[in-house]
Amino acid sequence: MKQPLNGYRVCDMTAMISGPLATMQLADQGADVIKVERPGVGDYTRLASNRRAGMSASFLNNNRNKRSLALDLKHSEGLAVLKRIAATSDVFVQNFRPGVAERIGIGEAAIREVAPDIIYVSISGFGADGPYAAKPVYDPLVQALSGLASIQGGSDVARPRLVRTILPDKLTGYVAAQAITAALLARANGGGGQHIQLSMLDAVIDFLWHSDMNSQTFVGADIDQSQAASFIDLIYQTTTGYISVAVQTDAQWQALTEALETPHWRDDPRFATPADRQDNIDARLALTQERLRQASAEHWLERLTEYGVPCAPVLTRSDLVDHPQIRANGSVLETDHAIAGRLRQARPAARFSAAGEMPMRGAPRLAADTRSVLADAGYDAAAIAALIDSGAVAVADTQGNAG
Repeated sequence: MKQPLNGYRVCDMTAMISGPLATMQLADQGADVIKVERPGVGDYTRLASNRRAGMSASFLNNNRNKRSLALDLKHSEGLAVLKRIAATSDVFVQNFRPGVAERIGIGEAAIREVAPDIIYVSISGFGADGPYAAKPVYDPLVQALSGLASIQGGSDVARPRLVRTILPDKLTGYVAAQAITAALLARANGGGGQHIQLSMLDAVIDFLWHSDMNSQTFVGADIDQSQAASFIDLIYQTTTGYISVAVQTDAQWQALTEALETPHWRDDPRFATPADRQDNIDARLALTQERLRQASAEHWLERLTEYGVPCAPVLTRSDLVDHPQIRANGSVLETDHAIAGRLRQARPAARFSAAGEMPMRGAPRLAADTRSVLADAGYDAAAIAALIDSGAVAVADTQGNAG
């Protein structure tokens, strides 16, 4: 059965996480993603720690279902090859710092000369303009500038804290993938090609506004955020581990007091209404923690579930893969990689009823597909050999090295 994006080709110039994750979403949905890399080096994540047989987990987890083409873009023939690949592509994605793509001859104008209707995508850290546009950017810097670190700290007067995952990078990848499919749909409806510009900073601010920026929503009536947040999260310690409990409605609050055998909490004026419970959140959560600390996680999860209180165990990374809900969902799959061996990875989250199971191809060796990509672009065997001899392109040797 066809996958949703079968027939579309993506020229992927991205590296690290945000861009590669975006293009892997497209590859997982059937697009032919050609990952263009530098000979001898490739995507920097190839060099990351946690490796097996020369393949890093970081690269494997963000580049499956792609083909690798190694090009020297400082070589005139290498640049010509890239433009020929772009001319056969529907999407061109790059995440260079603003201005770099133009300097090396692959900016939007240059690519659109050979592919007038292409979807051209520029992913940046802080944006294309402004005082931070040219700054080097990594995930913690975006967490800092976007307000995410302050929100994670609990209030404006608490010590800011980083989310312990590279949320801005990954969120940007998902936003980019959605925007690309929207642009392809617009083009199919007669809208032509267009330029998608997306910054990590904008992606995170958009993400935060839907739940964490209510205090800034009404212009002229800003709430003091230091008084509007709790310093306590919804993770509770028990005698045998940690659980999470979250109640929103009046019915859930009453059910919680029944499950915890604390009906007198309902008579406390601090907790009389949802607004009161929010205003006195620290006191409420502290009482909940004190009670939950008196018995085991297993006891409380069973009892809370019996009373209909939303709850879940806090799983470690090792616990996750064997949890019955994760197994029931089929959230984690195992595949065999030709080089790295048996792999465990997350299954693509979206399931399409009209598409069969997507065959998973492991992330490629550097330059593993140079010959096949060039052949698809119309180069014959002699022309490919000449490009290899000139150094404009590289192919993987039997050890997987691009040279």
